[in-house]
Amino acid sequence: MVREDGKRNFALRESDGEESSVFSGNTPRQAALKAARRLEPGSSEDGAERVELRLREKGTDKVHIYDGWAWEETAPDDKPDWMPGEITEANVSKKGIEHLDE
Repeated sequence: MVREDGKRNFALRESDGEESSVFSGNTPRQAALKAARRLEPGSSEDGAERVELRLREKGTDKVHIYDGWAWEETAPDDKPDWMPGEITEANVSKKGIEHLDE
């Protein structure tokens, strides 16, 4: 279901089918990146643990599946005053789409 502002809602599904959080974005990847930022960050991108993220698009039976990972990085020199010195970066890689039978 597309909202008036063009964004769509995606529910993060646990392995038991429970939906714990909802992320919004114009694309499934944008929502997956938001979900990945909440993962436990590694010390570097190469050292970060890959976690499977399953996002069900609200109002449909589509489940978008991504591998997501997060890592700590030093903030840029031109950062705003409120930003901490260490920030969490994230990335995702799409694995595919499944359709629910429910």
